[in-house]
Amino acid sequence: MHEEFIGAIVTSASDETRHAEVVQDALTAAHLYYVQGHTMAAIAAELHTSRSTVSRLLSYARSEGIVDIRIRSPLDAPRLIEDALRRRYGIVAHVAPVSEHASEAERLDRTATTAAHVLSGLVRSSQVIGVAWGSTTAAVSTHLIPARTHGSVIVQLNGSGNTRTTGLLYASEILQRFARAYGAAVQQFPVPAFFDDPDTRRAFWRESSTRRILDLQDRMNLVVFSVGTAESGIPSHVYAAGYLDAAEQAQLETTGVVGDVGTVFYRADGSTDGIPLNDRATGPDFATLRRVPHRVCVISGTAKLRGLRGALAADLVTELVTDEATARALLDDTE
Repeated sequence: MHEEFIGAIVTSASDETRHAEVVQDALTAAHLYYVQGHTMAAIAAELHTSRSTVSRLLSYARSEGIVDIRIRSPLDAPRLIEDALRRRYGIVAHVAPVSEHASEAERLDRTATTAAHVLSGLVRSSQVIGVAWGSTTAAVSTHLIPARTHGSVIVQLNGSGNTRTTGLLYASEILQRFARAYGAAVQQFPVPAFFDDPDTRRAFWRESSTRRILDLQDRMNLVVFSVGTAESGIPSHVYAAGYLDAAEQAQLETTGVVGDVGTVFYRADGSTDGIPLNDRATGPDFATLRRVPHRVCVISGTAKLRGLRGALAADLVTELVTDEATARALLDDTE
């Protein structure tokens, strides 16, 4: 195998047979190097190629998600925090090490990158993957690691329209990134985030076109979401993009709301009843979410801590991806 051949195949997928050969060689090289501990020279001899080509194969394996490198040390503070969160909340935690001097944007980027790696280990063929649009999932979508699947569907978790815009473009960009990364189809949810009248929502929910999307949501195997709050350093999209007027935000505060998941609002104890806006919201009820085997919550920044605690109280989280400062604060009983 020549280096020119590798370069041509990696940059062009038009020749599926040759591309499959490169994938197989990358898989073989990765297994020999990372699992069996062979040297590049030994791998080059086995594959009848050069060491530089083996290096390219290993780089290709990492970029395509064939290899997922994780550093684990028993003395590593984030790992100790993950164990503590698992014991306290019964969840799988993934803590991104972030300097305390990092900006909110840097913290979000590091957390989103970690979430992308976590998802690469959860995504499979023939899945229904629910995605809630928002600032955090938008960040995650830009770091996704490609995974070759078939028969999977990315379904929008909640409507995105408001009085200013349909919101379809914003939501579509996020969903399309997930679809491209995982080779999946996309099912958008072309309804507003909140109906003006609860009766309108109930009427829409009886329509066969809406029922088809709701049925997809009932079959979700994996859901990716964050917690929306008005307190975040990087404002949650639902609060910053004209979805709620001043009276509605005041009403949420009066009813003790600490956050939302998919534009369904909840209190510190995880309860959703008696919150008027939920009667007009288009996100899935929490009973639907709790049936999903893998519920990946991605949180960046301690400003979302109250919302995160409420989501945990509501039993919405099976896998948590967050930054180190937020993880430490979550373990602090003094708050």
